[in-house]
Amino acid sequence: MSQRAKTFLLLLILIPLGFGTKYYQGPGHEFFNNSIAGALYVIFWCLVLFWAFPKLAPLKNAGLVFVGTSSIEFLQLWHPKILQAARDTFLGRTLLGGTFDPTDFFYYLMGACGAYFLLGKLNPLTGNQGN
Repeated sequence: MSQRAKTFLLLLILIPLGFGTKYYQGPGHEFFNNSIAGALYVIFWCLVLFWAFPKLAPLKNAGLVFVGTSSIEFLQLWHPKILQAARDTFLGRTLLGGTFDPTDFFYYLMGACGAYFLLGKLNPLTGNQGN
């Protein structure tokens, strides 16, 4: 199976898993709804970036996604009408979040680290090099 096919398969698995963490209501639901979901969000975007740019080194990929998701987290401190309107929709809330939480950065970092290792396994030619 090609690396793009493997990546696509992982994305197909990750999408319902990620949404599942957002809707889970059992024991520890706040942890799953927020923290685990944040890590999976980063892994998802790393896989999307890898699918689009398979030659991008895993470290650069994970770093770019970490900076991007962290920027979106800071964007949650800004509340112009257009962003609020987007956040009022399911997709907008899923992509942009709603409330700034500095603890999210830790889970974004954990997701980026997990994605870094996963990407190294998906592309043995680059491994986990930072090039």
